[in-house]
Amino acid sequence: METANEKSASLSFLSSYPTCWSTNQSTGPEICSDPGEPWLDAEIVVEGKSVVVNRSILSERSQFFHRLFNLRNDGSVSEGKPKYLLTDLVPHGKVGFEAFNDILLYLYTGMTKESPPEVSACVDDACVHVSCPPTINYAVELIYACAAFQITELVSYFQCLLLILAENAPVEDVIPILVAALHCQLNRLHSCCIQRIARSNLDNVCLEKELPDEVSSEIKSLRVKSNQESEANIKEVDPMHEKRVRRIHKALDSDDFELLNLLLNEYEVTLDDAFALHYAAAYCNPKVFKEVLNMGLADLNLKDARGRTVLHVAARRKEPAVLETLLSKGACASETTSDGRTAVAICRRMTRRKDYIEASKQGQETNKDWLCIAFLEREIRRNSMSGNLAMSADVMGDAFQMKLDYLEKKGDIYFLVLVHCLLIVFA
Repeated sequence: METANEKSASLSFLSSYPTCWSTNQSTGPEICSDPGEPWLDAEIVVEGKSVVVNRSILSERSQFFHRLFNLRNDGSVSEGKPKYLLTDLVPHGKVGFEAFNDILLYLYTGMTKESPPEVSACVDDACVHVSCPPTINYAVELIYACAAFQITELVSYFQCLLLILAENAPVEDVIPILVAALHCQLNRLHSCCIQRIARSNLDNVCLEKELPDEVSSEIKSLRVKSNQESEANIKEVDPMHEKRVRRIHKALDSDDFELLNLLLNEYEVTLDDAFALHYAAAYCNPKVFKEVLNMGLADLNLKDARGRTVLHVAARRKEPAVLETLLSKGACASETTSDGRTAVAICRRMTRRKDYIEASKQGQETNKDWLCIAFLEREIRRNSMSGNLAMSADVMGDAFQMKLDYLEKKGDIYFLVLVHCLLIVFA
């Protein structure tokens, strides 16, 4: 059952936001479709695609664009039209083509539409797209654009939406929300994300690798304070052990296997103690990961403190070379996380519909997302076929033995001799 919060989060991002002005202009999604229209007098390049815009309307509706278009020397000129790169206009985060057009539609008309599912929903059939990574990432793109273009009413709206998502999403998916809150100076959202992560079992390695130093330090301080106040029976961390684990991770980061071997020989810490395969699968070059795996000193199916195998970590990263190496070495594709997800379910939930569909089109370069899903599904099918064959063989063997027992009881000695001869011939 979905909670009330989850139902709110599952609503389309822009489908019900109220109009903040009325307009009699026939502006809509088609407004930027024809570069030949005389009133489309500037270009903004988004993900390599040119979007033609009307400077007059945007200047009237947005102080940001008013200032931008009044800077005489800003923008290059393309066939008489000023040309701007969206990456220059939005300094933090990534804003895709679809998100930019959603915001542009709002600026032109004051109207909104449903967010396109191809970029705001994943390809996991079991997902209701309440708080999956594509849903979160699309909301993050929109808030980056709204903050950069100073559209305060939409910033407030998306901050409320992201507050709901931050409470309901898996904790690792809260990280991009926290980073966006930091860059967009959204204090309420920032505080919510910090508290959520501090309460979680997200390890310090993840915090240090994926968050700015000041943010990870703040979370660690909150955890220390919370533990002291609650006096919970929390397993104490040996500072010396943690220091040695960090050195092993640094050796992996620098691709220094000579140092890695020295550390393993000197310390009473194994690759499994340091979850070295998990670390390499998440953060290291695929070649480094393969070298660590080929050392043969780590358990391929070991689960970390959060109940994830190396394959689960690799599925989240979506690096085909790492996944293929793991599967070739015998990693179990059917193993589940503590919350019941397989590697392929993780991978599907990380993948946008747009990426999965486009990767399947003939003549296009195969997308990493599609490849990872294909590798994992192929392995599951192979295991399923092997299991079915083994089961069939067992059933046939049992039936054969029952027949022999029956014939033996009847005393059909000639048939039994024939059967034994056949078994000797084909053994």
